[in-house]
Amino acid sequence: MAGENKKNKTIKLPIIISIAISIAVILIILYFSIDANTIQTLKDTEIKYEFFLIAVILNILFWIFWGARLKVIANELDKNINISLKESTKIILANLFLASITPSMAGGEPVRIYLLNKKGMSLGGATASVIGERLIDAIFVLILVPIALFIVYNETYLDETISTALLIGIVVFISFLIIFLYAISKPEKTKRFLIWINKKISKFSKKKESEITTIKRINTEVDNFHRGIILFKHEGRMTLVKAGILTALSWTAGFMIPSMLLMGLGMDPHFLLSYTAQILLLIIIMMPTTPGSTGVAEGGVFLLYDNLSIISQDNPLIWPFILLFRFITYHMNLIAGTIFFSKIFKSIASFSMDKIKKN
Repeated sequence: MAGENKKNKTIKLPIIISIAISIAVILIILYFSIDANTIQTLKDTEIKYEFFLIAVILNILFWIFWGARLKVIANELDKNINISLKESTKIILANLFLASITPSMAGGEPVRIYLLNKKGMSLGGATASVIGERLIDAIFVLILVPIALFIVYNETYLDETISTALLIGIVVFISFLIIFLYAISKPEKTKRFLIWINKKISKFSKKKESEITTIKRINTEVDNFHRGIILFKHEGRMTLVKAGILTALSWTAGFMIPSMLLMGLGMDPHFLLSYTAQILLLIIIMMPTTPGSTGVAEGGVFLLYDNLSIISQDNPLIWPFILLFRFITYHMNLIAGTIFFSKIFKSIASFSMDKIKKN
């Protein structure tokens, strides 16, 4: 009972922190930005609510395209399973909960791995599917970032805060990518490293497992993971093309949301510059900072959209724009994630990494 209570507290703490930070940020924005001028501007603006609805639909399409990509990758890596679009989208929606309350959205990965494993994939194959998604995202971002920076520096000059955040984000992003590629190319060294890590962690674990069993499990899953990733290189090229197209569609749907909100608020959509700003914002929020990047995302949008002259910080509508943007791209994800996560795991606190280890 004590262990279960401790587990409940462990998972509830990030939820409380994430929601608390989110509410605090919203209250700060409302306190410092919503005044008589803002209210009057909103009254004088012809609000086009249909564009807000389109923004919501685009976020739903983001989920569906993501689910379709997971389906394509998982079914390619394991020919013995046949995950439907409905099942893969449910996995994506369930993953949104932990992704929304952890830095860099990293909490969603264990959920996707666990649920793919429950669908019949090996743990190594499920891990390869999820890491494969990250790799395709990384390639997509690495292609777009130089183009985005070229557009930005042709249009304007980024202030020091944004430039520093982008530099740190790019360095961290590329560092993780290098480590990941090294792990793929050197599976035997990866096994030795994981065995060494397991020995260190097992000293503090109450659940003891024989060293032979642990080594065998690590060897098997690393081999499964390595085979899954290498499969793309030799046999899954068409799958990579499909996954790449779905990645572009998914992120494009998400990146178009701010333009729809701008049009809803009666402003120019700035399609190209807004898309560019979203690429750069992605680099910033991928850094492990606050749960769900709450606070960081709002600040990033404020500075980027002001710097790129999309919407000036002196415009009373900038804060309603940011609130709408975060509601659709964060709170909507959190709400949908909570609903599907609870349905699958019966309660918010029933999921833990122990579930993965037992499979």
